Amino acid sequence: MHIHILGICGTFMGGLAALAREAGHTVTGCDENVYPPMSDQLQALGIELVQGWKASQLDTIKPDLFVIGNVVTRGNELMEAILDAGLPYTSGPQWLAENILQKQDVSAETEGRSQHVLQGRHVLAVAGTHGKTSTTSMLAWILEHAGLQPGFLVGGVPQNFGVSARLGSGKCFVIEADEYDTAFFDKRSKFVHYRPRTAILNNLEFDHADIFPDLAAIETQFHHLVRTIPASGRVVVNAREDALQRVLAKGCWSEVQRFGARKEEPGALRARGEPQAFDVLRGGLKVARVEWSLIGEHNQLNALAAIAAAEHAGVSPEQAGAALASFQNVRRRMELRGEVRGIKVYDDFAHHPTAIRTTINGLRRRIAPAERILAIFEPRSNTMKLGTMKAQLPWALEEADLAFCNQGGLAWDAKEALVTMGEQAIVAPDVDALVAAIVKVAKPGDHLLCMSNGGFGGIHGKLLEALAARA
Repeated sequence: MHIHILGICGTFMGGLAALAREAGHTVTGCDENVYPPMSDQLQALGIELVQGWKASQLDTIKPDLFVIGNVVTRGNELMEAILDAGLPYTSGPQWLAENILQKQDVSAETEGRSQHVLQGRHVLAVAGTHGKTSTTSMLAWILEHAGLQPGFLVGGVPQNFGVSARLGSGKCFVIEADEYDTAFFDKRSKFVHYRPRTAILNNLEFDHADIFPDLAAIETQFHHLVRTIPASGRVVVNAREDALQRVLAKGCWSEVQRFGARKEEPGALRARGEPQAFDVLRGGLKVARVEWSLIGEHNQLNALAAIAAAEHAGVSPEQAGAALASFQNVRRRMELRGEVRGIKVYDDFAHHPTAIRTTINGLRRRIAPAERILAIFEPRSNTMKLGTMKAQLPWALEEADLAFCNQGGLAWDAKEALVTMGEQAIVAPDVDALVAAIVKVAKPGDHLLCMSNGGFGGIHGKLLEALAARA
């Protein structure tokens, strides 16, 4: 089958493209404003990419099915042409749930049966406002380390695997489970399509202000996810999150494994020690030890969640803890992009105020306790562009020594939002002006932390180049 993916360079749709290609389908796609790592992955896979949304694509590309990403809206030229022509289309999540593989490894267990990406497998889904990509990657690596050869789809590129998705030959499939809507024609959250047996509910805050009116609406979607988990399944829940307790109070029919309790709680997993080296306790009993390179309490909690989920797939906490010693985080998660004249430039995906604060705190605690941190960010997510959370930005940035914000593309005044930070905050009209302002004040020993859920105009390379050229 030939499928053509609209919005193929999104992290989810790019992973889906990789799965479809591995499954034996012919895959093409289109998008605009493409940037790494997804553009690099598609190129490596040899997937033809068409720039833009021109209806003329239908003159040369004749797929059996169009798979529509949620970036596509009514009024999109290509989508309108597809609708007018009555051509077959589906959403990415629905394709994952229903697709039959064309390439099949026939074994005694599977001979004579059609094989699906998700159906008939032990699906482990990772949901939450923050940490989905890292936790999904941790969980996939734990299962891989245990010899289970899982399939996975991650909203990024885990460095242990080098790809964002693979089918896997084992029974388990690990998937990043997003609460964002499925497509313009299906306003349910993506994750309700996945039918997991194990689900991590990592945390829950208000986000996606472009589609959800309030936190209660998101809690309802999480409740819908819980409704799909069988009685023999497991719901792994962050014990610190009141919103998640409200989700469970709406109804839960599966085993619940809590993690992250601040004090001993019967049956719950908690950590004892610093984020980079800690014991995992169940009640008062030590069940695992984790010593790894990751920083931040948020990653410590992510690890607890992954350990609890892997246990439901048959991997002991002790095995899981040992696996995490060799875990390498996802690209764009505190990724060091280069160093010039003693100045380090990092790339991170943080874009929600809580994630920004947590990321800066992790860098401060582990890497730069006494050195300057220059927090450089662009409010690029739909929620941030709307200005819904602009009042939280001073709180999010308070541990940084200096904060630099890109005003470009915003309908609200970033200077006004950051006014309480005084001279600690600098706002520039575009990326080039931002680079000039940063290079003017950066000095040896500084940590330049760039945070965005997009390509940020190539700021990392521009900073390194400008710093190298500075007299």
